[in-house]
Amino acid sequence: MNFRCFGLADVTHVLSSLELNIQKVKVSTTPDGTVVDLFFITDTRELLHTKNRQEETYKALEDVMQDAVISFNIEKVGPEITACCQASPYLPSAITDDIFNLEMSNDLPSVSLTSNNVCVTMDNSLSPAHTLVQIVCQDHKGLLYDIMRTLKDYNIQISYGRFYIKQGRKCEIDLFIMQSDGKKIVDPSKQTALSSRLKMELLQPLRVTVVSRGPDTELLVANPVELSSKGRPLVFYDITLALKMLNTCIFSAEIGRHMIRDREWEVYRILLDEGASSSIPRRKVEEEVWKRLMGWE
Repeated sequence: MNFRCFGLADVTHVLSSLELNIQKVKVSTTPDGTVVDLFFITDTRELLHTKNRQEETYKALEDVMQDAVISFNIEKVGPEITACCQASPYLPSAITDDIFNLEMSNDLPSVSLTSNNVCVTMDNSLSPAHTLVQIVCQDHKGLLYDIMRTLKDYNIQISYGRFYIKQGRKCEIDLFIMQSDGKKIVDPSKQTALSSRLKMELLQPLRVTVVSRGPDTELLVANPVELSSKGRPLVFYDITLALKMLNTCIFSAEIGRHMIRDREWEVYRILLDEGASSSIPRRKVEEEVWKRLMGWE
């Protein structure tokens, strides 16, 4: 495909509206300025092999992109193609030390790139069969997802709960939970581990930073992958939309998964166009992408 500067946001929006899940993306710009974008997708309806479903996708993309598209094609790919388009497995240690430092220290990054006032407490006295988890935090897009995926990774079952939103994006959440064996969480070490992980995930559900990649500027966004191997939905769409709002073009992009400190992360590496992005402070790019991902626009 040959897109205008901001076509990626439009394409990801179309694909998500069609219930097509983006698994990987490989974006590159040729010397003549043509952009070649490869989207590796799966269909939640499992109909993408049919002519009607493919034509529906073609039509939706054509309506949005119009004359910007030179050509596009949908085809089933084999392992040899996906292997050639794998993201680089290497992440410089300076990058990993920077954007994953929250798990290693109690020192928080800049306040603007974290949530704040997260409080997690547990109580076994209010229910004969359940542990009550009380969470007070800022609301953000995917808040319940972040809580549920964390509990799922710990094999915790939720019996019922209450959710309140007050002024200033403040949320109060009560969850009555039990372990997989149907018992309360009475072990203090287990309570501490779960409380700490919930607090960490709600303080910084995603990591966002802008770094130098030689003479170029690279935006990195990372989110933890569930133990079931599922990643956070619509991350790439939010990134591209934020850059579109900043009038910042993408030169190349790739999505890869990396094991960092015994945990799998989905990492988005976006190489920004030098001309368009050079006048925008890096901190501004980080903050706007973060706010879009958190739904704070």
